Amino acid sequence: MRVLVVEDDPKLARFVSRVLIEEGYLVDCCSDGDEALERGLSGAYDALVLDWMLPGRDGIGVCKALRARGNELPILMLTARGELPERVLGLRSGADDYLSKPFEIEELLARLEALLRRALRSGELRVGPLVIRRAERCASVDGRALNLTERELALLSHLAIRNEQVISRTEILARVWGMNFDPDSNLIEVHISRLRDKLGEHAFMIETVRGRGYRLRQEPPS
Repeated sequence: MRVLVVEDDPKLARFVSRVLIEEGYLVDCCSDGDEALERGLSGAYDALVLDWMLPGRDGIGVCKALRARGNELPILMLTARGELPERVLGLRSGADDYLSKPFEIEELLARLEALLRRALRSGELRVGPLVIRRAERCASVDGRALNLTERELALLSHLAIRNEQVISRTEILARVWGMNFDPDSNLIEVHISRLRDKLGEHAFMIETVRGRGYRLRQEPPS
């Protein structure tokens, strides 16, 4: 699971990031609302840990902008504003949960895990004839079940989340394998080839964009 931590206090950002990494998450950080919105819309993250008070666009603005664009990224909002009206405003702006500062890191971990569980249970991805049910860890195309490994399912899911967008090899390795880009590795190509074999007549759905990466498409090339 990849989490974006948005916090303009460097010390707190480093602490939260370190704990999340120790718990097995892949973590990126940023410190302003505009970058948080851009990254949140990228489809590269499973959850957002978002501070309310940020330079430029604040956390409330980020939540509203994400939801206005139909983005359902799970959001855990952090803030020193712990009064009831502020909590209500945060939730009504699109945050899924709310944690007041100062907080215990165990509570942050528990709340984040709960958000991700809820997102996973409701997570069904549909791209044309392809259906991915992440809660059941299965996929089908035109009603035919696909016998996928965990890694193949993760790769196909990431392509489906970013439907019609080109995804670089670097991002795929980081997002699906959690490793840095190795220019000599053919890891992605091997898994793409296996996925196409299993998709059969729908193999066209995984398109290679030369020099840029891969994308999932609904219609065959004309």
